[in-house]
Amino acid sequence: MERHVAYSDKDWPQGTQTLGRGLSIILAVQAGVDTLSELALEIGCTRSTTQRLTSALLQQGWLRLKSMGRYGLGEKLISLTSQAQNASPLLGLAAPLLQNLNDITGRMVHLGIRSDSHVIYLMRLEGRKPLSIRTQTGQHLPLARTGTGRALILDESESDWARLYRASYRHMPSGLASWVNRMRAYRATDCVFDLEDDEIGIHCVAAPVRDASGQIVASISVTGRAGDMPLLRMKSLAPQVRQTASMLSAKLGWHELSDVAD
Repeated sequence: MERHVAYSDKDWPQGTQTLGRGLSIILAVQAGVDTLSELALEIGCTRSTTQRLTSALLQQGWLRLKSMGRYGLGEKLISLTSQAQNASPLLGLAAPLLQNLNDITGRMVHLGIRSDSHVIYLMRLEGRKPLSIRTQTGQHLPLARTGTGRALILDESESDWARLYRASYRHMPSGLASWVNRMRAYRATDCVFDLEDDEIGIHCVAAPVRDASGQIVASISVTGRAGDMPLLRMKSLAPQVRQTASMLSAKLGWHELSDVAD
């Protein structure tokens, strides 16, 4: 199976390649790559070299061992993530609105922003029913795979959609046409439905947040089990998610010029 190597020595100046490999390991763990063999493939190094790097990162607190030889982000990174979140004005504006959406729906709520071809989850509020999914605060996931991520690219061109799809679904090229058709429908309603696209048994309704210029700068989503959130229920949640996104957009200076069809 084809494997994308996230790290390349060519990307780093002479003498800084070890630093680059270490940072690439941290980014890979953040994206969900958590075993030594997978990390070695991700950075294109031998298992022994990767083990030396991960051991150093563990010793310094940048990584931690979870169980069965799997790695997670360490306390130092979690602390830095928390500090960065607290410094973000977007979080301060979004927090009460997301809490209200969480209270009204009783479901898990996320706030995400874009970082290149990934969505970063800045906030996660738990629902009334426990829900075990992989999205965590600070998590990076491919834009094309999640509802929160796809809401961030609704205004992109179809060629950009295709590029992001191919990056996320390299082994499913035949699905591009139907995926783009769905994106067209979502753009028309300013709302995205995740129908078990990223995780089996999980549905999500997401909407974009815009700044004063109209540019999409964040997205808000409501997530639940597919059995508890069938398509009909998702359609009834869509106006609430869009309204919350519009209220946050207004706080950022955006003024809606026309109504969006339900």
